[in-house]
Amino acid sequence: MESQLLSLSAERQELVCSLIGLAVKLGLIGLTGVSLFQLAGAYQQRMESQGEISAVLEIENAKLVKARERFDALFMVEGEQRLIREQSQWIAPNRLRVIWQSNRPFPTVDAPASGSGNQGARP
Repeated sequence: MESQLLSLSAERQELVCSLIGLAVKLGLIGLTGVSLFQLAGAYQQRMESQGEISAVLEIENAKLVKARERFDALFMVEGEQRLIREQSQWIAPNRLRVIWQSNRPFPTVDAPASGSGNQGARP
């Protein structure tokens, strides 16, 4: 009888130890699952950020290429003439500048300025 009680007690201790081991393993599996889920979310967020950054980089690279081409075009032969043609708002010498002001009912006309064509304008 005593041997059966000792045997039963040993079996019970093994069962308790097995249950504790199973609980620890299940806890570790659960912790691993939660960690993987969080890592997947963080990875997705970083991939979206990387996509946004690369889109901005492409836009800025396109602007840089355009600015380099414009810079190169201005320093080529006849670049100065090309720049002058692009600047249509410049007033040629011996021309009148008409300035519309919101507080006056009629436009005012400035006399041509000596020297540079865009001097003599009223504020």
